[in-house]
Amino acid sequence: MVLPLSRLTELVVPSMRERGWGRIVTSASSGVVAPIPGLAASNGLRSALLGRSKTLAGEVGADGITADVVVPGRIATARVRSLDEARAARESITVQEVERSSTSAIPVGRYGTPQQYSAAVLFLASAHASYINGAQLRVAGGMLSNV
Repeated sequence: MVLPLSRLTELVVPSMRERGWGRIVTSASSGVVAPIPGLAASNGLRSALLGRSKTLAGEVGADGITADVVVPGRIATARVRSLDEARAARESITVQEVERSSTSAIPVGRYGTPQQYSAAVLFLASAHASYINGAQLRVAGGMLSNV
């Protein structure tokens, strides 16, 4: 996951430099800032994305290119639905009970929508975000309690 992303970045940066403008927005997992139990390898690999993005931000910022990471919380996608269904089956509870349990840990009290997540990505990809570089933007409804 890290090497293909690094290679893709290496391929697009030269043309961004030529234009004097570019945006690299990496979508990560909440495991990069709050490791998820049982996913040691995934947490470690995804955390490498943060270091890669932060380093890249320093290398390309003067060229008009920004590099940021977006960290999602519980976004109402088909993947999250399947994870909720799997948990419900494992724990012999309903999907609604899983959702209630999950949303109880989210200060805004609900899952985010794909539209809310994409709006954050679109902002980072816009000219309005030209002074945001090397950042982690959490789109998580406040669920990630770590600093």
